[in-house]
Amino acid sequence: MPDAITTDSTAKKKGRLKEILSILLSSKTAMVGFVIVMFWVSVAVFAPYLTQYTPYEQDWKAPNQGPTAQHILGTDELGRDLWARLIYGARVVLVVLPVPEKIVLPGGTAVWGVVIALVIGASLGLIGGYKGGWIDEIVMRLLDAMMAIPVILLYLIIVAAIGASAINVVIAIAIVGVPGIARLVRSLTLDIKTREYIRAAETRGVSAWFIMFADILPNTRGPIIIDAMLRVGYAIFAMGTLGFLGLGMPPPSPDWGSMVAKGRTFILMGSPWAALWPSIAIASLVVGLNLLADGIREESSRYR
Repeated sequence: MPDAITTDSTAKKKGRLKEILSILLSSKTAMVGFVIVMFWVSVAVFAPYLTQYTPYEQDWKAPNQGPTAQHILGTDELGRDLWARLIYGARVVLVVLPVPEKIVLPGGTAVWGVVIALVIGASLGLIGGYKGGWIDEIVMRLLDAMMAIPVILLYLIIVAAIGASAINVVIAIAIVGVPGIARLVRSLTLDIKTREYIRAAETRGVSAWFIMFADILPNTRGPIIIDAMLRVGYAIFAMGTLGFLGLGMPPPSPDWGSMVAKGRTFILMGSPWAALWPSIAIASLVVGLNLLADGIREESSRYR
């Protein structure tokens, strides 16, 4: 019997994987986004093998240099290799891997922030949507008050209040993301809790917590995953904005926003490279995540 159960579980996982691949391959939009995202994930994972430089290594003989054979994307004002800072910066933003030296928090700041927001927001949305009553009213009104504040302004308020650091940027991303995720999960929960299998579970005397997290939550994963992809893109854009304003990752972190802020002062001096490459990186990664999410959403709706 255990072998039969294991085989059945494996078959279901393979079936889900095939369904995901078929959805991905059938959408040109999703494939373009997937290629862009995987490019940045790949260069982040294999960063040590793609450059001979560290993101902090300085070449005082070649400050603000354009692309050369030695520095393929050029150097910044301190002579640091821009390709090295760009690909290690992808680790800071996207991939949960350590960046060498001077970075306290593992990489993947945007991912960590969205994951924490998902855990808190999904829990609040489930409880509010399933329980209803005064619990739902209190939670939703508090979240509505947060959503009334413009997103960038809310980021600035949080980071200015608790200070600019890697951990605080993660906290800011998580706090800003919670209201939207909670409202999404709540709306899905309100629909799912009226289904017959939920009523049957309640009739059997199954606990409310089990129904929420074992019956309802798994059935919300599709919209949540798509929303999470979009939120990672928003978080990356927000990190770039905070870094540009000097409220992002602490120096000398290869934070793309900070790179743009420092590099822009040299554009009129004929050296646009330090600002150009991280700007392209931020734009391409955000666009890639949005294309991937939109493509999957469009194809998923056709399967229903």
